Amino acid sequence: KKKKKKKSKKKKPEQSDPPRVGLSKFYPNGIYPEGELQPYKDDNVWRITSEEKRYIEREINNDPEETYQNIRRAAEVHRLVRKHARTHIRPGMTTTEIVENIEAGTRALVEENGMESGIGFPTGVSLNNCAAHYTPNAGDTTVLQKGDVLKVDFGVHVKGKILDSAFTLTWEPTYDKLVEAVKAATDTGIREAGIDVRLGELGAAIQETMESYEVEVNGKVYPVKPIENLSGHSINPYQIHGGKSIMLVKNDDQTKMEEGEYFAIETFGSTGRGRIIESGDCSHFAKAIDAPRVPLRLTSAKSLLKTIDKSFGTLPFCRRYLDRLGESKYLLALNHLVAQGIVRDYPPLCDQRGSMTAQFEHTILLRPTVKEVVSRGEDY
Repeated sequence: KKKKKKKSKKKKPEQSDPPRVGLSKFYPNGIYPEGELQPYKDDNVWRITSEEKRYIEREINNDPEETYQNIRRAAEVHRLVRKHARTHIRPGMTTTEIVENIEAGTRALVEENGMESGIGFPTGVSLNNCAAHYTPNAGDTTVLQKGDVLKVDFGVHVKGKILDSAFTLTWEPTYDKLVEAVKAATDTGIREAGIDVRLGELGAAIQETMESYEVEVNGKVYPVKPIENLSGHSINPYQIHGGKSIMLVKNDDQTKMEEGEYFAIETFGSTGRGRIIESGDCSHFAKAIDAPRVPLRLTSAKSLLKTIDKSFGTLPFCRRYLDRLGESKYLLALNHLVAQGIVRDYPPLCDQRGSMTAQFEHTILLRPTVKEVVSRGEDY
C-alpha cells in the first residue's frame, strides 16, 4: 500500500517583535479589517439601508485606486506599529530612538514602495508645552523624562490615502485629567461628525467637552482649554491638509462635511493659554500643492527639488528623511525652496512655557452609507 503524501501545511506567518513582517503576508486576499462603524444621525439615518448608497460603495471598492482597502491597510499598519510603541516607549529613551523605531515599523509593515505606499508624514514626538510638528533633526539629543507629556503623531499612506492618527503618553498621573479631556473631546468630534454637519458647530461640540475638565497640579487647578489656533482637517490624496478645517472652538464656519470625504478628527488641550506659536528648530517641510513654476538659479536647489519630487511629491518630509536619502549640506537649498514658495516649512507649535498639551486623533471616512472610524483600535 502506497503511503499518502502528507500535505505540507502552509505555515501561517507570524508577526515579529518589534513588528517588521509586511502586512500583505497576513491578508493575501487584500481584504483588510474594517474600522469602527458609526451610523449617521438625524436627516442621514436613511443612508445605512439605501440601495443606491450601497451600490456606490461597491463601485468604490471595485476601483483599485479608490477602494477602502487602501486606507484600511494603512490603518492596520498604524495599529500594529503603535501597539509596540505604546508598550516600549519609556523615559530615558531619546526622541530619535522613538521615531526611528516607529518609522522602521511603518516602512516594513506597509511594505514601503516609492509613491505607492510608505510613511504618510514625519513622526511627531512633541513634548509638554509643544503640541505639534516636532520631530528630531540629526544631532538632537533630547531624552524623554518621567514627567513629560508626549504626543505621538504618525502617518501611513497607501496609494496616497493618508491615515493620520495620534495619541498622548505620560508616565505619572499628574496630567491624567488633561489626557482624559482630550481623548473625550476627540471622541465627541468623531461622534458629532457626519455628512452635512457644519464645521463651526462641530468645533462648538469639541470645545464643550474639552472645557468640562480641569487639572490639579501641586494644589493649583487649571482649566483644560482647547487650543484655539489648531484644528482637525480634511485629507486629500497625497495632501495631508485637504483644505477644510475643524477648529476646536465654536466658530461661524458654515462649511459642511460631504459624502466621500476623509477627515482627521484631532483635538488638542492645554493647561496654558490655549494658543500656540511657532517656536524652535524647524524639522517638517512639504512641497506646496500649488507650487509656483519659478526658474531656480541655485543648482543645489534644483537638485534638491528633484529629490523631493521623486521621493515625497506633496507628502510632508523632515530633515532626517533627506539625510537618509544621502542628501547633505542641503540647508541653503532647502531654505531657498522655502523662500521661493515651492516648499513650505512647518516649525514646532508650542503653548507658553510651563504649560502642558495633549492630543488625540483619528481618521474617519464619510462613506455613503456609514461613518467609518478607520484608525480606531482597542487602545484608543
